Amino acid sequence: MAQFSPTLLSFKAETKQTVKQHRRPESVANTGFGNNSSAQGGRLTNKDGTVNLEKTGLPFWKRISLYHSLLRMHRGKFFLVIFLFYTTMNLLFAGLYILVGVENLQGVEISNNEPLSGFLQAFFFSSQTLTTVGYGHISPHGLWANVIASLESFFGILSFALVTGLLYGRFTRPKAYLMFSEQVIIAPHQGRTALMCRMASYKNNHLTEVEASITLVMHQDENGKKMTRFYVLKPEIGKVNSLALNWTLVHLIDEESPLYGMDLAAMEAANIEILLFVKGFDDHFSNTVQQRTSYTFNELVYGARFLPMYRRSDEGDTTLLELQKISAWEPASLPVSRNSAVNA
Repeated sequence: MAQFSPTLLSFKAETKQTVKQHRRPESVANTGFGNNSSAQGGRLTNKDGTVNLEKTGLPFWKRISLYHSLLRMHRGKFFLVIFLFYTTMNLLFAGLYILVGVENLQGVEISNNEPLSGFLQAFFFSSQTLTTVGYGHISPHGLWANVIASLESFFGILSFALVTGLLYGRFTRPKAYLMFSEQVIIAPHQGRTALMCRMASYKNNHLTEVEASITLVMHQDENGKKMTRFYVLKPEIGKVNSLALNWTLVHLIDEESPLYGMDLAAMEAANIEILLFVKGFDDHFSNTVQQRTSYTFNELVYGARFLPMYRRSDEGDTTLLELQKISAWEPASLPVSRNSAVNA
């Protein structure tokens, strides 16, 4: 046994030397984000997948695509915008009817005791004309009243056609309908540690050929200047054929990982951010859909494991996916490995 001791000692020395000489993998530059940390504000990507960016230098109407904004707008805000647009147009045309003389609208009854009576009747006549309903109680009389009514009916046809198109576009726009865990965790995995996050499809659509990519963002001091570096984190399984249940995305923190040798304090000092990009094929839309999200250091849990979120139903004839548990976790002890030796 003694004759193998020098060999064992040599192996341990080489292993220790290898650990100490570990270098973080090369960063990537083709991310679409800049490398100057001092010029960046806050997180790079918001939780909903939008880029945390505001563009300036051009007028507002040149920087904003109204079509894209209306398609992506929350449904409550969208219907509020449509209602305000409809009301504003009626107010505008009612004012024009008052300008040419409300007496040119046959059927309008003007009361001296109610100054707003004529305006209100002009407003409701405008709403009937704009929507091409035309009850017939009030009708335009005279050249200018008829011109305004003709223009309003033409404008109403165009505007409601646009609204109908927007409603159809919002209804049929392909979406991934993915929900993600609120936190990303550092968890024990196969005797080592791993970075994990969890996702699931929350609608009754079905995604196939789902792929995920993870990018680590670190802010590092280089020659007295704060720089942003991007590293690709290799997932243990980067593609699944079908996303029927939840998917826990795992990145093993081994010697090839940029996170190797980093404890919680080092991650906080680097102000890390995890960028997650997922795409898959929706067989209902027969189209490729995608979704993004990100996790900052404040959304990282160090030493935890996810709790199961699906189980057999009480009847035993189906599987229940409990979406409310997608972020459920419990504390877990991390294994002591060479990862901790790097910090020594």
